[in-house]
Amino acid sequence: MHLEELDDPQKFSDEGVKTITWQEYVSRLHELKDEITHSWLAEDRVTSLKLSIKVNIEVAKLLMDTSAFEFYPTLFVLVTDIMDMLGNLVWLRIKQKAEFYEDGTFRCNLSESFQARDVCADAKETCYNWFSKIGAVQELLPRIYLELAILPCWCFLLDQPPDSLQRLVMMTRGIGDPVASAYCRLYMAHCAQKLPAHDIGYLVTCVNDIRVILTQILSANERTHKNVKLNKVLQVSLMEPTIEYIMKCIFNRLTQRQVNEVLSELGLMKNQEDLGSVSCVSIILHHLLKELPIEVVSSNVVQILHLIELCKDNSFGQHMNYRLLGFRLYERKSPVHIVNAVLDKVTQVIALYDSLDEYLKVVDAYIDLILQNQMDNHLNSILEGISNRAWNKGVTEDEMLSLQSLMVKLLSHFERLEDVFSLVQFPEILDVMYGKSQDVVFLHILNMTTRNDHISDPTSIQLLFEISQTLHGNIEFMNVKDDDGQVARSISRFVHMVDYGAEMEQHLAFLVDCRGAFGKLNDLKETLVHSSNSLAIQALKCAKKHPSFVKSCITFSEVTIPSISSHRQFDLFLETAEVAFLGGLVSHSDGLIDSAIRCLHALDIIDGFRTPSDAEGLVSSIRKLCGFLIIVPVPGLVKDISVIWWSGHSSTGSIGLGLKLAYNDTLYCGDSSYNQELVSLSKLVLENLLCAVQQEPSQAARGIMALEACNCIASSFMLNNELSSICLTLIETAKSCLSAKDRYLQSTIQLVNKQSPTFVGTTVSTSV
Repeated sequence: MHLEELDDPQKFSDEGVKTITWQEYVSRLHELKDEITHSWLAEDRVTSLKLSIKVNIEVAKLLMDTSAFEFYPTLFVLVTDIMDMLGNLVWLRIKQKAEFYEDGTFRCNLSESFQARDVCADAKETCYNWFSKIGAVQELLPRIYLELAILPCWCFLLDQPPDSLQRLVMMTRGIGDPVASAYCRLYMAHCAQKLPAHDIGYLVTCVNDIRVILTQILSANERTHKNVKLNKVLQVSLMEPTIEYIMKCIFNRLTQRQVNEVLSELGLMKNQEDLGSVSCVSIILHHLLKELPIEVVSSNVVQILHLIELCKDNSFGQHMNYRLLGFRLYERKSPVHIVNAVLDKVTQVIALYDSLDEYLKVVDAYIDLILQNQMDNHLNSILEGISNRAWNKGVTEDEMLSLQSLMVKLLSHFERLEDVFSLVQFPEILDVMYGKSQDVVFLHILNMTTRNDHISDPTSIQLLFEISQTLHGNIEFMNVKDDDGQVARSISRFVHMVDYGAEMEQHLAFLVDCRGAFGKLNDLKETLVHSSNSLAIQALKCAKKHPSFVKSCITFSEVTIPSISSHRQFDLFLETAEVAFLGGLVSHSDGLIDSAIRCLHALDIIDGFRTPSDAEGLVSSIRKLCGFLIIVPVPGLVKDISVIWWSGHSSTGSIGLGLKLAYNDTLYCGDSSYNQELVSLSKLVLENLLCAVQQEPSQAARGIMALEACNCIASSFMLNNELSSICLTLIETAKSCLSAKDRYLQSTIQLVNKQSPTFVGTTVSTSV
């Protein structure tokens, strides 16, 4: 609507009512705000201020319309935003008049704590004119909002500007619509915070007025407003934010004495010690209880409980007040007799609840107090109440969240799983859980049991196995993401901690069941291999254990490893081969080594081992592999290792292989054919080694690799002419890459000079 149309009601009436959408409504409010801002920035202050008051009178009228209840809070925010802007513009205008003459020359500088006597007459006159203009507005609600918008401007006229607040509170009593009057009081509390100091008495009056309004709403039948049936529950819910904000303003930084005075003014205290036996609207009591200092709650808990009992109106669920009291009590440790008295009363009240949702919401707030004070009688009572209601009517999604919270608190309190399941109703409650809440509780159970050193009770193992199956099934079949791998880690830790003691066959059978049940968890299959190998070692230490069991463990690992990620198979094959060798299963060890070599040959070194730690780990594994050369064919191993080289690591792996070849010479008792093969393979190793050093692109790395290779050769073999020549080549390579003062280079040169035969005549010089 155009502003001109607003000035001519008859013209507007003739044209009829225009229907617009809420989006257009909101858009127009933003446009009005922008128009005012642009005028002000364009130095057209007079036009801006005239437009501001005109617009604000009209938008304030919008707040008189509560026909669209659900939209009212949004409308309130939009309108009061424009109101606040008007207040700021008027404040700046008057302050400018107080500090500058009409010609723009400087008059004075008002401090933040200025008094009314510091303001010149011109500024006071302008300020008075603003309040007069607003006082001339006929509609009550726009007049109150406009005066509240410029409320801080009373500082230019009065030394005690808050004195006008009580007058405005009385004016709000003339607003007929409950929702509109409540939000008007909310804006009053908001604007009063801008004053330098003010008494909170006007806020207490606001609360008492709202209580009267709520009582009238709750006692009346359903009424209609502009042919729209109004639901009293909706009205109350819309008014709740106003109550909450005003309560926060009241109890902000109050002393104990001031709190008692406020409670007395609210009619909730007969004296400063005891809360009176008076009724109170439930929703007001709720937000009062939320804001009261914990010291007041603790010292008056029995009286507060009595107030809650008396609040039986429909403005707010009584069970939510019982719930809030429980949470507030837990904020500060209270005497056991006080807690017990509260719980006695609360359990009597909730025993009459038919709704599981209300029952759970209350007991969830008190479970921490019950566990903290070891009140087993109350614990058993509430668990029985939950079990009965859950089995009779089932559990909804909303109820499941409350049930989850309670179960997690129980699990967090106890140290052992046996203690939790000693509660008769706990398994019954666990059986009715489902969905995400069930997964959360199951995961807590797993984490709880894996805090111990081992799990040996067969019943507990079976229960945890079934829980793990459920978690694994939800991940696999319900598209539940386990982004951080928490479920997989918890299941793996559970399997790792299982210990059947002397019943090793039963333990191995358990591992077989796990492999079938958790096939999608790669980390778990690694755990299974480690557990199987550990079981085999345990069996080897037991003299009575038949070798066939060890063979069964090795076979289990052999079958499991191929299903694990390729970059982890190599280490697992080596580990299992080592166990097989200790058990005297040479053929198994031989096959496992062959598998490890094939796995090594198939590894993608560049993509699979990008980090230094990955490379170091693979080098360490290759060293271990070299230790098996006594029982495996050498040529194939050399061929496979020769293709595995990368920056900084080829010398270690290759020379380690050479050492094992040398030790095998003793095993074969100097056999000539073996010696010939040894010489041939040693040459191949050295050729690969030199090639790897020369092809290293990094100069510093190439120098270090050359020194490592030279040290390994000089310390492992007797240096003949050919080996001395190789060492000299490596040293020259290191000299070209490293500083002459490098300590590693100098110590290597000394070692070669010491080991090199004197007849060679080519002693290495330490000079560069």
